[in-house]
Amino acid sequence: MIPAWLLPRLPIVIGLRLFPRSGSAEDMTASQSLTSEEPTTRAAFVLRHLDRLPEGDVLEVLRAAGADDPVEALRRADRLRLDTAGAPAVTVSSSPGPSEFDACTVWAQPTDLLRRRRRARVAAAGVLAGLVTVTTLVLADHDAPTPDSAKPFSAPESQPLRRTPPEVWADTSRVDFTAWPARGDRTHDGDLLARALKTWARPARGATHVSVSPGTPTDPPSGSPQLLYAGAVGGQTVVLLYDGRRLARYQEPGGTGEGDTALSVALADDADVTTAAAVTVAAGDGSARYLLAPWIAEAGTRDLLAPDSAARPLDVSADGVTEPVPVAPADSACARRPVLQLRSSSRIVEDHAFLLTDLGGLSPVHLTYTPLPGEEGPPARRPREATGSSALAAWSRLACHLGGGTGDAVRSVNLWDFADQRLPQGGEDAVWSCFRAVTWRGSGDVTVGLRAEGTAPARIVARARDTAACSRYGQHVVAHTRWRSPQGDWYVLAAGSRAVTSLTITGDVAAESNGRTLAKRAREDAETSVSGRLTTGRGLSSLAETDSGEPRCSGCD
Repeated sequence: MIPAWLLPRLPIVIGLRLFPRSGSAEDMTASQSLTSEEPTTRAAFVLRHLDRLPEGDVLEVLRAAGADDPVEALRRADRLRLDTAGAPAVTVSSSPGPSEFDACTVWAQPTDLLRRRRRARVAAAGVLAGLVTVTTLVLADHDAPTPDSAKPFSAPESQPLRRTPPEVWADTSRVDFTAWPARGDRTHDGDLLARALKTWARPARGATHVSVSPGTPTDPPSGSPQLLYAGAVGGQTVVLLYDGRRLARYQEPGGTGEGDTALSVALADDADVTTAAAVTVAAGDGSARYLLAPWIAEAGTRDLLAPDSAARPLDVSADGVTEPVPVAPADSACARRPVLQLRSSSRIVEDHAFLLTDLGGLSPVHLTYTPLPGEEGPPARRPREATGSSALAAWSRLACHLGGGTGDAVRSVNLWDFADQRLPQGGEDAVWSCFRAVTWRGSGDVTVGLRAEGTAPARIVARARDTAACSRYGQHVVAHTRWRSPQGDWYVLAAGSRAVTSLTITGDVAAESNGRTLAKRAREDAETSVSGRLTTGRGLSSLAETDSGEPRCSGCD
């Protein structure tokens, strides 16, 4: 009898790979909303709102599983259900048909489909070549005429690539890369597509320049990738592929397949109508060309440093490729900050314009803006598109700091004006802002700036890396800085977001304010710490001041 530990783990299907169904847009939203919660909270959410167990049964299951505080976990789960992020999870789980949350539904696919097809073709070619050779030898033995030249048998290798019909984008609720049709004048070039797919699966060492954004898996494409584009762009031949979680851009010179090739791979598994609106297909000499999504009806470019100037119309080919667009220089100079201004078709959304900027990744970065809180304070305002006059004015003061502070591929950047303050000794009105760069991996870096009236760039007062601060899951922030008044005196300035009720300065000087802003006169070199208190009574430390060196964050969890 074979020992149990030697038997393969079930289920097992020879020659097939089993994997969960890809999620819809609603599945992605639900997954995102649950990912940030504690495991006990997620368990309570599923038991209570998806499995619909009574409250007592949920607590009993959590206690049996060893949860430290089942009551608190259930309370947080109920709060998540009432939040807008909880609704999609319930909708997805209760809707008919399979979803990525259905553990009983899997897809089956051969593990080596491409290899099987290739081997079958090679075998067929070998058999045919053998027949030709035998026939030639037989004819030679009979003094038959010998052909002047022999042409080897070859056939273009058809690729198992998925192709989306052209009009799907206008009739789906999942408006992302899965809705892109295959475009370009080389979409049926089997040899080109074979080279692109082979390079992605096994890049040739020394002959292919490979770049992979941080955190992106480097395994071969899963399943059958989707073809987004194949054609000539700026003297190069470009193939753009998507496997459901990653974008891959294959480039070869002159369309011949000879010489060095390049492969760029980046995460793109959480794209939407804005972050899937454009992909960089060519870059160099201070400009870039983009392939626009099929739902883009208008395209233009503008300079973030010139908020009062109108956007310039952008020429776009029939295949969706833009003319060369200037990109921000890599050096420290800040003479211009070009951005794309795009507008979605009215077939999917009315009057929706948005901004994208190139920070060096495959996908341009989506820029948004959150204005100052209203007079009533909570609830928080939500990010909006950065196309309005107030948003453009705010971004013009912080645009020179875009791209700093993160070495990762950025998905979006939101600029949040969280407090305003009248500066002492005849100073102007000033606004405290936090802009947060979110990467495709989900991590985020924040930068806090203080801008007074005028047009000068904002002063950067704090930075923090890999933090939830200034996000939906870190909605409270306190920051401070040293500032010199027009009369020459130095002050410690501090400000907090909408839920901060008091601020306290300690150290070489001490001060307290029952409000969201505070100014205390102090020496230029005074050592101080600042903290705030929230409406809940919880304390909150200030984001650490930035003087020089590596940014740091103190108590920003």
